[in-house]
Amino acid sequence: MRLRSFVSTALAAVLAAAGALMPMAPAAAATADRWGFAYVKDPTVPAWTVLDTTRQWGSWKTAFPTAWAQGAKLAPGLFQVRFPQVGAGPRGVPHVTPVNRSGHYCEVVRWGQSGADQIVEVQCHRPGGAREDTPFTVLWTTSSGVLPAGNSYAYVQWAGGALTQSYNSTGMANAAGAFGVGQYAVRLPGVGLPDLLAGNVQVTAVQPNALPRRCKVNSWGPVSTYVQVEVFCYDQAGAFTNTDFVLSYHRRRSVIGSFGPPNYIGYLGTAVGGPTNDNSMVGVGANTVVPVAPTGRFLATFPQLGVRETHAQVVAQGPGSNYCHLTQPWSYTTDAEVDVICFDNAGVITPHRFLATFTSRV
Repeated sequence: MRLRSFVSTALAAVLAAAGALMPMAPAAAATADRWGFAYVKDPTVPAWTVLDTTRQWGSWKTAFPTAWAQGAKLAPGLFQVRFPQVGAGPRGVPHVTPVNRSGHYCEVVRWGQSGADQIVEVQCHRPGGAREDTPFTVLWTTSSGVLPAGNSYAYVQWAGGALTQSYNSTGMANAAGAFGVGQYAVRLPGVGLPDLLAGNVQVTAVQPNALPRRCKVNSWGPVSTYVQVEVFCYDQAGAFTNTDFVLSYHRRRSVIGSFGPPNYIGYLGTAVGGPTNDNSMVGVGANTVVPVAPTGRFLATFPQLGVRETHAQVVAQGPGSNYCHLTQPWSYTTDAEVDVICFDNAGVITPHRFLATFTSRV
């Protein structure tokens, strides 16, 4: 799949110029340096309540095995997650996915360090844009260093109309640029397979003023070993709007950027196939998606990945202001079943394509 926008000479020039400004990634350590994931089952809890211990983990567990991620409600729909002992300031990227059947959506407001801990602040909205509580999954991760060939990981942060943070496990320079209101292009060199769409992309809106925003993958495709992504962002009315966002890409690695551990990882993209559907235990094409009632809801199954503490993220893919997220916490015995639902801008359940990723902590 080749992207319409990337054949534009003007846009190619924007990306080339942006890439030239970004330094090579430092060869400091293998990804990921520090990370955490969690599930906020009850977004109304007071500070600082331990979050669901069956669906959280982090790099702090090696040195602080009794510490747990905690959370606190600040205001309607506004929630802080605290990952202990991994503080790294504004480095890295967070992702958030709502968990509900009512069409609520969430964005990241900010992230940063508090003492030894890392804080991620999340704002959620109901359809129409009013601030309102909803459960959600959240992760934060930061990486450095260069990985060996065979798998890859990359991320970018777009803020204030510029590429403010960039990591690429090949050591090459990512690039990003805007080509319209709320429309962005991201180029990740060297991370893909030659002229073959592979891996998984996740995108999350970032809005420091907590205004209702959401972002999605409009389209993505390979050019040689580059992965190129169009990111489209919308306001509560479903209109294109400029906003900050974070994007990450992982191939044969987890969504947090690490591998071995975790050894149990999988991802898929609906209506794509090939190595965009991969499972570390069973192989390419092993994951499945089937529609379930009501129309616009889907059950994604990741065989043999249902072990220990686990995590899932989902983002919509395709044109329009539709969006997708989780309906409920994923279930598993051996296979992991991830329940996904998609909506139009009014919050009506509507079929749409999506990208989903699943990881264990082991």
